[in-house]
Amino acid sequence: MDYKKAGVDIEAGYKSVELMKAHVKKTMREEVLGGLGGFSGAFSLAKIKEMEEPVLLSGTDGCGTKVKLSMIMDKHDTIGIDAVAMCVNDIACAGGEPLFFLDYIACGKNYPEKIADIVKGVAEGCLQSEAALIGGETAEHPGLMAEDEYDLAGFAVGVCDKKEMITGENLAVGDVLIGMASTGVHSNGFSLVRKVFEKEMDREGLDTYYDELGKTLGETLLAPTRIYVKALKNVKNAGVTVKACSHITGGGFYENVPRMLKDGVHAVIRKDSYPVPPIFGMMQKKGQIEEQMMYNTFNMGIGMIVAVDPADAEKAMEAMRAAGDTPYIIGSIEAGEKGVTLC
Repeated sequence: MDYKKAGVDIEAGYKSVELMKAHVKKTMREEVLGGLGGFSGAFSLAKIKEMEEPVLLSGTDGCGTKVKLSMIMDKHDTIGIDAVAMCVNDIACAGGEPLFFLDYIACGKNYPEKIADIVKGVAEGCLQSEAALIGGETAEHPGLMAEDEYDLAGFAVGVCDKKEMITGENLAVGDVLIGMASTGVHSNGFSLVRKVFEKEMDREGLDTYYDELGKTLGETLLAPTRIYVKALKNVKNAGVTVKACSHITGGGFYENVPRMLKDGVHAVIRKDSYPVPPIFGMMQKKGQIEEQMMYNTFNMGIGMIVAVDPADAEKAMEAMRAAGDTPYIIGSIEAGEKGVTLC
């Protein structure tokens, strides 16, 4: 009896590491110390000394049941972008710069090429957010997971000067809410998505082309989460102060927008101020889902919302466009009880 006969292939693990090294190498920053394969990832904090009061920010998340679609479609090179996005967007939302990322992959059986594909996506997400991929773990779980199944999660650390943290404490009545377009469903609500498309949750169903989507159902649902790090960095570099920020994830508008507000102010968002991607209307109709539940579950086409002074709105939007994002003025801040109204 040996470890391989018990279901864990050490040699496959070695091969996975070798295959992923080329992807990881692309994400390196000058602060990274050492290489891949150590017991821990090392990152120099020398540059942080330049800040008055450095604050470390962290985020950890996974991709939820969206990984099931990757498995059905046998496409594994974009789900890693989602894992990175869910962590670094939260850090950027607080005013931070993501520094490094670590991934964790649990699988029933280690297929080196598949693992390398997953890490390729993780590396791409790190490149988009300018974070270094300094380590990770691939764990085989025979008997706990089916051989062709896996799950993916990650952890990111960022930094910002305390005076530049986005807290919402300076929000004022009349401030403008700018929403940045999402790429689709992102990585939240997929348990409901899979229930709505239950009959289409096989390779044939996901490969079906829909005119209203302009692509296949699988391509639409698997579109990776948009990373907003560069857009928010551009806004900061343009001299615009982001007063508050909300990453629209699980819980949609109703749960996430209030998190950016201080007591005594209320967010008002106009639903007709931007185009809602057709996948959401398709899901609402097919699943007979009430509109409020749609906005309480999905991002409905807006992945990140920022609040700025009205005088800074156009400059902020120009900075977002320069990063490749599509911004819309979707509402404003009013006096009232902390919360959000969609009208």
